[in-house]
Amino acid sequence: MFTAAMLVTVVLVSVHLVEAQQSKKVHRIGYLSVLDASGESTRAEAIRLAMREIGYVEGQNIAIEYRYAEGKRERFPELAAELVRLKVDIILATGGATAIRAAKNATTTIPIIMLGQGSDPIEGGLVKSLAQPGGNVTGLTLLSTELGGKRLELLKEAVPKVARVAVLYDPASAPSVIEVKEVLPVAARSLELNVRSWEVRATDDFESVFAALKKERPDGIYVLGGPLMNANHKRTTSLALKNRLSSVYTNREAVDAGGLMYYGADLADSYRRVAIYVDRILKGAKPADLPIEQPTKFELIINLKTAKQIGLTIPPNVLARADRVIR
Repeated sequence: MFTAAMLVTVVLVSVHLVEAQQSKKVHRIGYLSVLDASGESTRAEAIRLAMREIGYVEGQNIAIEYRYAEGKRERFPELAAELVRLKVDIILATGGATAIRAAKNATTTIPIIMLGQGSDPIEGGLVKSLAQPGGNVTGLTLLSTELGGKRLELLKEAVPKVARVAVLYDPASAPSVIEVKEVLPVAARSLELNVRSWEVRATDDFESVFAALKKERPDGIYVLGGPLMNANHKRTTSLALKNRLSSVYTNREAVDAGGLMYYGADLADSYRRVAIYVDRILKGAKPADLPIEQPTKFELIINLKTAKQIGLTIPPNVLARADRVIR
């Protein structure tokens, strides 16, 4: 006779079996990067650690499929399509609007998490609003473009004698164009700085631009982001050091590579937020309903080793404000 006790036992066994199956499920995460494996390693490792803190361990309950554009924007559609064919559960997209749009064009169903979109994702047509993105895209925007004036201000404070600043940017990067044409000229006027922009359209352009800068003799350089620029930060930092130029970057990794200064979103905090987005989506939340977050923490990083190499003394009051000093 089938008793109530037996029924309870069957139910409990079924529940345990379901839980066991769920615990063994390995979620597949697609990781679409603008850089190569070496250049992306710092950010990727930080995100893996943040995910581990909330229970997602690569090789146990998550598998991450990495695809690297290696600074070539034209590769994004092909790489995004590969991730879709692999039927990943989520796509993490770096590289700004170009990468996100490629992922969005490749799928309308797989959730896409932006790992720090630099420009306005609404103006870029990526989402409907920050509060309710709609569609399959959500994540973080880092307000990088809006911080252009603050970076110029910090460069002038760190290098009081600076008067002429060369701005290096990729004209194919829409956020960079907005910053060069709309943000920096206003800030430069208020700071009484002479700012001239220089286009970098391909990897081979860096040497020729710096050769031209020798004739112009600027006091410092401001290097914007975007796929091409971010993939070549080691090249720009090396050339800046060789030419003894003070430099400020929108890319934190550039300062680790020898750039003088970085000011922008606190990336460690941002990576923790990425892990939370992954967790919520894997637990059933829809990206359309997850508000896009803007940074609330910012950081100033100064490379004192670089300052010494180019013969620059950073004022004590500026050093005291730095969140991190590389010595």
